[in-house]
Amino acid sequence: MLKIIYMGTPYFAVPALEALIANRAPALLLPQGYEIVTVITRPDKPSGRGKEVVFSPVKQAALARGIPVWQPGSLKRPENIEALAAFSADLYIVAAFGQILPPAVLDVPRYGTLNIHASLLPRYRGVSPIPEAILQGENQTGVTIMLIDAGIDTGPILLKRAIPIAEDDTTGSLTAKLATHGASALLAALPPWVAGDLQLQPQNEQEASYTHMLRKEDGIIAWRRPATTLAREARAYSPWPGFYTTWRGKLLKILAAHAYTTQEAQDIPAGTVILRKENSTPSLQVATSEGALVLDRLQLEGKKAMNSDEFLRGYSNIVGDVLGNE
Repeated sequence: MLKIIYMGTPYFAVPALEALIANRAPALLLPQGYEIVTVITRPDKPSGRGKEVVFSPVKQAALARGIPVWQPGSLKRPENIEALAAFSADLYIVAAFGQILPPAVLDVPRYGTLNIHASLLPRYRGVSPIPEAILQGENQTGVTIMLIDAGIDTGPILLKRAIPIAEDDTTGSLTAKLATHGASALLAALPPWVAGDLQLQPQNEQEASYTHMLRKEDGIIAWRRPATTLAREARAYSPWPGFYTTWRGKLLKILAAHAYTTQEAQDIPAGTVILRKENSTPSLQVATSEGALVLDRLQLEGKKAMNSDEFLRGYSNIVGDVLGNE
């Protein structure tokens, strides 16, 4: 029976793991079936104010289904490379694992190491493909099943599947969609790959682009950017690192927003809060370098999240202030 090792950490990697577990019996996906000998995920770490130890989503999913979990830390350490080889696995499958695997690991399984990547490679290689697709204003993205080589998401492609990006998609909602599509794409690619019937497609390096690791400060709103750019940032940075500014010394999170094309805001300093009526409903907007950003949902430090009309009832004095001007 084929032996598989699965490597992943966040929620994106959970649907594929669950799909593999559900189809491991003989004749469901592969004639001979397969065994998931272990799931590898990052070591547990404390989280939140109480610093309680939190298991990764992948660990939680594996343990709930009786699959052994191994948390060795870096797979570049010789002792971990040796321990990994001792499993004698035929195939490694990786999804948002968070480590660059060395050749000494990649060369071990006879069917190689497959990766579920959340973009249509070669576009958006690297660690943040989902928010980057939103930031760039793409109307579609997708998942790629690829064979990992020594580069960063540069290996040959087994299969790609595209999906549309909705106008209101955030990184959170798009991650959930792509995780589901990644699972189905993996199941589609696995039987012909093991049977030797799938021809690899090399990536076109001329079409390649890369992403960067998001930082907390990326979420600071720069009001001098165009409203259309800021609206994309609001979606791309949800749920992390968030999209935020300050008002009268307090943190103000913008949880949902959209761009409004208007010339009226051009003579107003960027960051100035404007009150307008849209279909007789109060509209809380902020002047930018081009157009205005309509604040649909926001949260003041220490307060609950509110829609803009609810926020205005409690904090009407925000109108006319310049946000982030401390």
